[in-house]
Parts: sequence; structure tokens; C-alpha cells
Amino acid sequence: MPAFEDLRIVFLGTPDFAVASLQALVEAGANIVAVITAPDKPAGRGKHIQQSAVKQYALTQNLPVLQPEKLKNPEFLAELAAYKADLQVVVAFRMLPVAVWDMPPMGTINVHGSLLPQYRGAAPINWAVINGETETGVTTFKLKHEIDTGDILLQQKVAILPEDNVGTLYEKLMKAGAELLVTTVKGLAASALEEIPQEAIPESELKIAPKIFKEHTKIDWNKPVVDIHNLIRGMSPYPVALTVLQDKVFKIYQSHTEVAEHGREVGSYDTDGKTYLRFAAADGWVYADEVQQEGKKRMDIVSFLRGFRG
Repeated sequence: MPAFEDLRIVFLGTPDFAVASLQALVEAGANIVAVITAPDKPAGRGKHIQQSAVKQYALTQNLPVLQPEKLKNPEFLAELAAYKADLQVVVAFRMLPVAVWDMPPMGTINVHGSLLPQYRGAAPINWAVINGETETGVTTFKLKHEIDTGDILLQQKVAILPEDNVGTLYEKLMKAGAELLVTTVKGLAASALEEIPQEAIPESELKIAPKIFKEHTKIDWNKPVVDIHNLIRGMSPYPVALTVLQDKVFKIYQSHTEVAEHGREVGSYDTDGKTYLRFAAADGWVYADEVQQEGKKRMDIVSFLRGFRG
């Protein structure tokens, strides 16, 4: 087995979550022989061509960058094979065909933002917050056919605090995942890790983390205030929980709650016109603290109410 510094590693990733892991490997002295990321694409109002966060970092380190449109393309597979990787690392990238993940002799490892087997899927950070979890974590594991089901290498727990939302938890898991990845690769190089099949981990109820769609962002005011508050936390700062206020889409980024009997129709709102705007839920009030109404910018509730005619 090659030493850590001699392992030939191909890294696959696209967003800033993946940059943290790539940077950690580079700074630890890993031998990154190539980086695979998404193709450049137009973005923003001006449709300017934008490079992925991983590509931008890789170029600063003079790392070779591959941007295949199709991962099964024979020319890409031949180019990838030419790098003779011992190991591949994938963080926040699209699904890989067998021809890619099974290519290196040491296989391909992934960093996932949950404590597998819990929260398999595309949006583990969102769903952990939405479901009111107080703990999550990161997992490194070997890829195999079924998504997020490979043998576990290492895990690190991370607390979810009451004030956390997806944005703050994302930052915590990004850092924890990067550190765990370096430890994992060093452990593999030293033949010091035991692979644990996920089936061997006892779990009473598996929770999944499917991709977030627009219907998931809509607030159901018939639910208890704690569930609505967790949805708002679990959608902030993106894609943002929403409702309708005066026939316009109304996004809520931050909230707090009050359990109380109110006798109001669920979903109706109440405001003093100066300091608070609250919505009636099944068992109390949800106060909107940071908001954005269709056609306006994001703002705190006091600023919003200055121009609001209730």
C-alpha cells in the first residue's frame, strides 16, 4: 500500500462544500493527480459563464481539471484511466457510473453530510433540521451500486443547536467532513480502517433525505408551531420556506414561536404594524423575524413593516 503522500488521488466535486475537502487534502500533502467537476455554465442575469467552486480552487493549485458532460463517454474514461489513480474521492458530485467509481484499485470514497445509514439522499442537512434532530454528523464510506449504502469507514457526530439553520449547519459539516476525509485517507493508506457494512448498524427507523422540491418549501399552517419553525430553519437560507401574504409569495428566513390558544383561522396573520407579524398555526403563533415578499428585498421584520399595509 502506498504511503499517504504517494497515493495517487482523483477528486470529484463541484460546490464550496467540496472545496473544503479538496483544500484539506491539498494542505495535508495529498497527491491530487486530477480534479473532476461540473462543466462551466451560464449563471445570473447576465448569463456569464461561471466555473464551479471546485474548479476555481483547483486552478489556484495548478491541478489538472476534467469537466466531462457525460461520465460514460469512452474518451473521458480513457483520460481518467491514464491518471492511474490509487483512490478516488467524491464530495457533493453527481452519481457515478460503475465504470468510474470501480476504476481505482482502492475504490472510491464519499463524504456524506449525515450519520449513515440515516438520511441517505440528496438533502441530508435540510431534512435533519426539518425533522428537529439535535444531532447529525458526517460519514466517509466506500461507494457501491445503491446510492449512499456502501461500507462505512469513519463517522463524526455534530450537534444541531436550536439556533442552527441549514446555512450554519452546512458550515459545521463542511469543516467536519473535510477533517474526517483527511483522517480517512490516511487510515486507508495505513491499512488501519475497518469497513463496516451499513446493514450491521442497528437502526429502529431509517429517515431519508430526498431532493428538495418547491412543494416541500410551502408552509402548512395546520401543523404545530415547532414543526413549522423547524421547516423554516431547514429551508434557510436556501431554498426558503414560503407562504402567501396579500396574494404575493412571502418567504420566511427566520422565525420564533409562541404556543398559545388564539381562536384564529390557521394561516391568518396578525400584526401591530411596527414590531411583529405573526401567523396562526395549530397550537399557537409563528412570528416572522426575517422575510422577503415577492418583488422586494430580504429584510428584518421591523424594516418590512415600515412599508407594509396590513
